Amino acid sequence: MEIILWIGFYFLTFYAFLPALVSRLFGFRVFMKGVSDTDIALTFDDGPDPEYTPKLLDLLKKHGAKATFFVVGENAERHPELISRIHAEGHILGIHNYLHHSNWLMRPSTVQKHIRTTSEAIKRITGTRAMYYRPPWGILNVFDFRNIGYLQIVLWSSLFNDWKKRVGAEKLYKRMRKKLKPGQVFLLHDCGTTLGADREAPANTIAALARILDDGRELGYRFVGIDDLIAVTERAKKNRKVSGDIRMQEETGKPRDGAEGDVRASIGWLKKAVVAGWMLYEKAFHVVFRLRPVGSGHFFNYRIRKYTGAKLDLRDGETLRPGDLIMEIHFENQMLFDLGMKAKTTLQIGIRIIREMQNALPDMAKELSTAPNGDRVKALFGISMIHRGAESLGFDTVELPKGLFAWTTKQYLKFLMRVIHPAGKDRVRGKDDTMHPRMLVMHREMLLSWADESSPRKRKREKERKAVAHGEPNANASTEEPLGTLV
Repeated sequence: MEIILWIGFYFLTFYAFLPALVSRLFGFRVFMKGVSDTDIALTFDDGPDPEYTPKLLDLLKKHGAKATFFVVGENAERHPELISRIHAEGHILGIHNYLHHSNWLMRPSTVQKHIRTTSEAIKRITGTRAMYYRPPWGILNVFDFRNIGYLQIVLWSSLFNDWKKRVGAEKLYKRMRKKLKPGQVFLLHDCGTTLGADREAPANTIAALARILDDGRELGYRFVGIDDLIAVTERAKKNRKVSGDIRMQEETGKPRDGAEGDVRASIGWLKKAVVAGWMLYEKAFHVVFRLRPVGSGHFFNYRIRKYTGAKLDLRDGETLRPGDLIMEIHFENQMLFDLGMKAKTTLQIGIRIIREMQNALPDMAKELSTAPNGDRVKALFGISMIHRGAESLGFDTVELPKGLFAWTTKQYLKFLMRVIHPAGKDRVRGKDDTMHPRMLVMHREMLLSWADESSPRKRKREKERKAVAHGEPNANASTEEPLGTLV
């Protein structure tokens, strides 16, 4: 059951939660809002509908407005005459899956099939391939960023709950009027037959939109297809960048590329997005699995649980069996990230982690006397990429048995490596064949010896700590890539 929960947590985080977070909050690989002085993009989902789409097209034609229709492939095949009319009148056709199903509930290959089938239907009817894609409910999975290929993912900057009839045309108009500004991408609906929608709701949308089109004309705004708004936005951003480079050169006498600074400490928006998602994940993990801090909690947290793996024979003749209680150790993600950003090399990170583990082991030993069921804990336990030097601290290192859990753990640790390592992306690519998760296991008596001031280990530990404090690697540890990331 424990392994099932872990796998489920990994799956939801990396397949669904993080992609949705990164795309919605940070706009990674998606277009959500434009930069323009006059242009607004109207987008319509779920159609075409034989009753409401013709009325909407009549309204748009009357006002000389252009829009983008993200069509459901099944509806497109049922009403090819409406697809032809949308195309003929200069509007943009996009893909909204073949059926209105969430990408979270489908395999990557199924999502691709939905997109391909809808794309082929549009091309068969219009002779033109669709270039834009909006997933139902705006929900992406981790494979969408890579597998969608040539398609531009389009989300939105404003939506108005117009799929519900009870909102009414007047309230809908007021909501839209508040958001009527250049650069906006409005999400509206010309079909009310999908799950959760009301069949008659598009009538309110059309009534409110008629007033919005009048207001927009009076304000000097244009209603354009998503292709035009994207093009205008790209030009505006390019002009801003050029202007910024010129201004910096005038003020400093140096071009932007000549600016000095700590390159390691300055991270791009994408990495900031990933780190933000990572921190949210950690908070959720702490709540779900009830982690407790070790000492100050700056570096390590733990939980006590039953061991569920195969029997392990440890040093000194001790054995860890399924059902034995273990103290499972986890790094504090914020400190791990800060450490990675400050370190110049992998070796520095590894030395610091060894030192912090040495410092924390006495506190971990003391936790056994205060934690619930601490008196029954059989061993200290963690999962790590190959952590050279751990044996010198008293750990046994054991490779995870091959299987789904080992694979998901490796993917998670590779993700952490990309985030915290000064050259994480290159490290993962260059050393992928050597990056295998291992269990680090320390028997209870070995752990308790770290809290025993009279133990010979205490004297050895003081010698090792002084060496590490002076920047010397542990004499018993390899200096080749000693970084190991505990989950």
